[in-house]
Amino acid sequence: MRIDLQDRPKLSRLAQILLLLAFWQAGEAIVRLVHLPIPGAIAGMLLVLALFASGKVGVASMQRGAEWFLAEMLLFFVPAVLAVLDHGEFIGIVGLKVLAVILVGTIIVMGVTAIAIDIGCRLMMRQGVSRHVRN
Repeated sequence: MRIDLQDRPKLSRLAQILLLLAFWQAGEAIVRLVHLPIPGAIAGMLLVLALFASGKVGVASMQRGAEWFLAEMLLFFVPAVLAVLDHGEFIGIVGLKVLAVILVGTIIVMGVTAIAIDIGCRLMMRQGVSRHVRN
């Protein structure tokens, strides 16, 4: 079963956002049930990656919802920035330590994301080549 919906109308942006949130909640449930030491959002993302890799879910079924989250990402960080302004102790050595952790964390996230995208692209290329060879 494939949920790509390429031959039918695509899911609305709202439905895709709700689908992404459902995977996030599924990841949270899996982490709590199995007592995994990772955030539920990561488990949900791994679940989506596994479904993409297996071919059961197509990228188009979530693309517009994911693009919305990326476009509105600044809204998710504004409360954190305002919290820093309320705490003067972050201006000094504590702030430098926090900044170092943020920079290292960002570099790690960007690296892992690049690797995941590379793996996903390679899987998509393999599936595309295997479909082309069969036709």
